[in-house]
Amino acid sequence: METTTSAPPIQVKTLRKSFGEQNVLNGIDLQVAQGETLSVLGQSGTGKSVLLKIIIGLQQPDSGSIRIHGREITGLAREPLNEIRTKMGFLLQNSALYDALTVEQNVAFPLERHSNMSAAERKSRVRELLSSVGMEKDLDKLPAQISGGMQKRVGLARALALSPDILLFDEPTAGLDPITASEIDALILQMQKQGNITSIVVTHDLPSARAVSNRLALMRGGRILIEGSFQDLQESKDQFVIQFLNRKG
Repeated sequence: METTTSAPPIQVKTLRKSFGEQNVLNGIDLQVAQGETLSVLGQSGTGKSVLLKIIIGLQQPDSGSIRIHGREITGLAREPLNEIRTKMGFLLQNSALYDALTVEQNVAFPLERHSNMSAAERKSRVRELLSSVGMEKDLDKLPAQISGGMQKRVGLARALALSPDILLFDEPTAGLDPITASEIDALILQMQKQGNITSIVVTHDLPSARAVSNRLALMRGGRILIEGSFQDLQESKDQFVIQFLNRKG
């Protein structure tokens, strides 16, 4: 796979996406450095999740550029795109576990499809992953038999199965109580430190974003309104930024 070693792992330029007459992304520019975590903030319906889905290749933009490790992925054929995606982990908002598969089988799924591991090697890898997220005692349970926070943990283990160097999180703490949300934040930080992983976290949870991020970007109207440290956002005089930082809930 051709890569540009000096390029940031994630580069997005002038990205645009519409659905019918609704303009969702109106020229997004951002990049994420190796080992950095960028949190993308914004109100519901601002295109944060659409941005993630385009970066992972689940949707195509109308125009613009996305480069992963220096390689353009917009319009890429399925096979080379899938090759790139094996090094990207994606934690969906609802965890998206397979209802009919056990916790162990859910985490093993990407290994069965995209690795040459033996059954014994897969079992060992799955147990290692589940242990790392505190779920090793629940491997025989179905998703319906565990809590939402536990499902997030399993989803994170599955996202890490192929040892990705990029992780994308869509609302990782949505619907969780504050204690469980802080546990998920701690897990995300732990995984990043262990693997020097580059991450984008899409969220409206400001405390979570502060906890896990090196940098934050606030979206409005399909654009990046401001990006920088939390202090940079706090020092902004823009009324929308002030209202967003001071909102309740």
